[in-house]
Amino acid sequence: MSGHSKWATTKHRKAAQDAKRSALFSKLSRIITVAAKEGGDPNPENNASLAAAIEKAKGYSLPKDKIKTAIDKAFGSGKDAANYEEVVYEGYGPAGIAVYCEALTDNRNRTAADVRSAFSHAGGSLGTSGSVAFQFERKGQIMVPKEVETGDKKNPVKPNGAAADEEEFMLAVAEAGGDDYEDAEDEWIIYTGPTDLMAVKKALEEAGTETKGAELTMIPTTPTQVSVSDAKKVMRLVDKLEELEDLQNVYHTMDITDEIAEALDE
Repeated sequence: MSGHSKWATTKHRKAAQDAKRSALFSKLSRIITVAAKEGGDPNPENNASLAAAIEKAKGYSLPKDKIKTAIDKAFGSGKDAANYEEVVYEGYGPAGIAVYCEALTDNRNRTAADVRSAFSHAGGSLGTSGSVAFQFERKGQIMVPKEVETGDKKNPVKPNGAAADEEEFMLAVAEAGGDDYEDAEDEWIIYTGPTDLMAVKKALEEAGTETKGAELTMIPTTPTQVSVSDAKKVMRLVDKLEELEDLQNVYHTMDITDEIAEALDE
């Protein structure tokens, strides 16, 4: 069940986003607003897209009051009304690395100009719709801590159910309907089919294993190896794109090896 490691890419991206927390919170709030509006229901139990958006937000510690405000905004009117649309941008960065960007924008022209500028300055090029999408696969991603807090000062943490033992965890993931998993230091990452995300999460929790976040992601089907110098150029482009307020997610096909991960963290 265990495939090639995707964690280094996820870890680097999450660290970069955590460093820009206020901007990240704004993006997460926008995702929740759009999911609530498109689903037509403020109750996540009746709106699967909203439930997934809230789980992603919780994984990045978005406060409950901000989640509520984002949901309320979906059903506001006048200046409080949300008029965002989903747009995808695809292109190639340095060393021919495919880059796939998901945006929520209220001004397509502004967003397109910003994205095109970022690609141009990085020596890349913006492509047409579908030009790189085939190089990615949509997956659900669930984060599961190996230990959880107890609230007891003498014993502050305890094993998190099946997550404490890999053999037990592998069986638990299979029984819950997960496709794959990998070891991510102090937690596990489970990969699921995109429509199975919330069902797998619920099954794990009902079996006694806590989760700490779930979201939809795009996984490269064939990661591309590059040199350290090219990797730095690619990440400069990714960082520039992630700084854009309208862009929610930026995915790439670069294979972040241990060597490259270390170089990027320097």
